[in-house]
Parts: sequence; structure tokens; C-alpha cells
Amino acid sequence: MRALGIDFGLKRVGLAISDPGGVLASPFGTITRTTRQAAFDQIAAIVEKEKVRAVVVGLPLALDGTETQSTRQARNFAQALEHRLGLAVELMDERLSSAEAEHRLKEAGVCGKKRKQALDKGAAALILQAWLDARSA
Repeated sequence: MRALGIDFGLKRVGLAISDPGGVLASPFGTITRTTRQAAFDQIAAIVEKEKVRAVVVGLPLALDGTETQSTRQARNFAQALEHRLGLAVELMDERLSSAEAEHRLKEAGVCGKKRKQALDKGAAALILQAWLDARSA
């Protein structure tokens, strides 16, 4: 089963996709948000083209586990996306995913503008991989 991971953001939405077996997540791309509807349309097109059967949205909780405004925005986005796609959209704790993605990019020697461009899809891959690993455990 192919899954799509989403690192939700107000400016950019990072995307990752799993292999058809649902074992390994890979960065897929980034959507620059112009409108919410445009982002939904782009995601829906990817879901259809890639034959995605599961969607996972990162849930940005505070470090202590409490909800923030970003948490509520991600929940609303996931709920609206679920309605739009007609697929169940699951939420996955994404605490420190962006920091981990940035650390990995630095270690790989990616710098400056290229690192910023790769950050969101890298975070989405970490979110999706955590979800895939939790499912297989």
C-alpha cells in the first residue's frame, strides 16, 4: 500500500511517498501554498497519479505534548483533506522532525538555499517513515 506523508505548513507543504510495499518513505516534493484549495488540488492529483491509499499529516505538538495554534491548523487541514480526498487521513506526532531533517541535510553537506528547499520534504519523509515503522511494529 502506497502512503503519502505531509509536513503541513502555512507557506509550504512538504510531501513524502512510500514504496508500493509501504516499507520505505522517500522525499517527494514541496507545494508552495497559494490557497488552501490549490494545495488540496495538487495533493489530490498526486494521490490519484501515485495510487496512494493512506495519507499521514504531521501533528506539530509542543515539546511538552500540548497543542498549539499550529496543532489546531494541522488538525483542520487534515480533516478538510480527508473530506476532499475521501480517504482516511491519519495524524502522526512530528515533534522535532524538522530539526532532525535539517541535521541530516547538514551532515550530507547540503547548505544554504538548497537545504531550505529540501527541509519540508525531508521532514515529511521522517513523519511518514515513523508512521510506517509504527504500523509494522
